[in-house]
Amino acid sequence: MTGLELQKLTVGYRGRRGRTVASNLSAVAATGRLTSLIGPNGAGKSTLLRTVCGLQPPLAGSAVLADGTDVTTLKAAGLARRIAVVTTDTVDPGRLTAREVASLGRTPYLSPTGRLSADDRRVTDRALDAVRATDLADRPFHDLSDGERQRVLAARALAQEPELLVLDEPTSHLDAPSRVEFLDLLATLAREQGIAVLMSSHELELVMRLSDEVWLLRGDGTMTTGTPAALAADGSVSAAFDRGRLRFDADQLTFVIDGSGTTLG
Repeated sequence: MTGLELQKLTVGYRGRRGRTVASNLSAVAATGRLTSLIGPNGAGKSTLLRTVCGLQPPLAGSAVLADGTDVTTLKAAGLARRIAVVTTDTVDPGRLTAREVASLGRTPYLSPTGRLSADDRRVTDRALDAVRATDLADRPFHDLSDGERQRVLAARALAQEPELLVLDEPTSHLDAPSRVEFLDLLATLAREQGIAVLMSSHELELVMRLSDEVWLLRGDGTMTTGTPAALAADGSVSAAFDRGRLRFDADQLTFVIDGSGTTLG
């Protein structure tokens, strides 16, 4: 089932200094699968994610949800019920506990009183359990490690009960073990929660090992999609990332330095 489909989508910026970042993009992020967006710095990954989330308008084409709804036609409340976003922005919720932060995901569903219902609390607790953060629920959010905070923010997103979860560089502040753990968690959430998960990442080796599908956005504004194995085998990844003696080894799914025997993965 298609969670998100790009239909000849062109993204960029309007105005006197406007520019096209990427054009004529066609791709699918399927329900139940982890799709990773990769590409060189400056290729436009964040611009593309902002567009598919409805945070900025496309220049042409459309981003369409499973029922055929164009993202740009949704109002803020409807958008928040269908697409959840986790960014790299620093979150400072004061003295809120992890459970209270996660419960903020229920905001689109609250009555005018703003009070959580018993059902809202159940959804929040299920979200915390899904990201393996139940044991963190009563701890102050600001006391948590970076990895723990990221799991709680993922719980907040799940509490929105979205059909599409979008994450922009979700592992950028995590240590190596936490990066592996979090990407594995995202793949599990996609399958078990029945949602489409789309994330951007610079963690190329991990993406190639743990993703179901990959969108490779090139610096020239074009994009190739496919399974990690297919994009590695056909040379697409190497063409985008190899430089000098540094090359991507399609068999080992890691970077190597030619002539030195050094593996960087």
